[in-house]
Order: sequence, then C-alpha cells, then structure tokens
Amino acid sequence: MNEDLAALKALLLGSRPRRTLAVAESMTGGRLQARLTEISGASEFFLGGVTAYALDQKVAVLGVDRAHAAAVNCVSAQVAGEMALGVCRLFGADLGVATTGYAEPAPALGVTVPFAWIALAQGAAVRRCWRWEGPGATRVEAQSRVAAAALAGLIAGLREEGPRGADPAGA
Repeated sequence: MNEDLAALKALLLGSRPRRTLAVAESMTGGRLQARLTEISGASEFFLGGVTAYALDQKVAVLGVDRAHAAAVNCVSAQVAGEMALGVCRLFGADLGVATTGYAEPAPALGVTVPFAWIALAQGAAVRRCWRWEGPGATRVEAQSRVAAAALAGLIAGLREEGPRGADPAGA
C-alpha cells in the first residue's frame, strides 16, 4: 500500500466517530474504487461505489439534475457535486467523492484536452470541487491521473478539516 493510501486509511479510521466513504465515478470508470480496495481493511470505511457512465444512470441512481446534465454532456462542477451528494445518500456514507469528465479530447464538443471535475461531499453539502486538466495525456493516463487526483484531494480535505472528535482516552 502506498503512502497516500495509508494516510487516507489513518485519516478515516483515526477520527471519532470513524468516517465512511462512498464513490461515484464516470470518467475514471472504477479506477478510484479499485485504488481504495487496495487498502487492507478498506471494508472498515469504504462502503462501496457506483460507476454511472450514462446520463440516465446518473439521474436515476445518483439524483443528478437531468436538464443541467443534458445541457453540459454530464460534465460540470454541478454534476460532480450532485454525484458526490447522491452517492452519500445512496450508501449512507459520511463522505462522497465523484469524478466526471472527458478522458480524451472531443473536438465536436469543443473539448481540446482531457479534463475532469472532482467533488468531495460531506453529509448534505459539497465541501470541495476542483477541475483537473491533462494536456497530452492518453485516455488511460487521464483516467488514472484523475483517480489519483481524487484521492489526493480527499486526503487534503480531510487534513484541512483536522482532528474530529478525538477520544481523550485514546480509544
């Protein structure tokens, strides 16, 4: 397990109460979930995930606003945020992370470089939403890099939050 995954495990399991995590993916196609399940003991905090690639599934499973998503081809900060909130609701998780974007240029849509929106939700609010760009990245490189960026953003968000409800007895 690499340092980032070990740090994530410590941050999630070191808080009181422990926090749980769920993931909603589109552009990353399950890569983020695969990275999380590399962690020994992930079942202590990772509740599961959804790879919702199509508009209808984003709407039906994650509660994404159909009109907005259709207007932006399912790629926007709003869609990422709605996906993260939706996966929190679906799994009853404390935290939700979502990815949506273009893994390669799509000239017909005016997309010249791979890019993604990544969102982190906690409870009923989106805590962070950021854009990743990967000029020159191949499709697979872009998908892998976005999964890594989502993990890094989750870790950064948890670190910014600081200790939560630490048990003075150290339990």
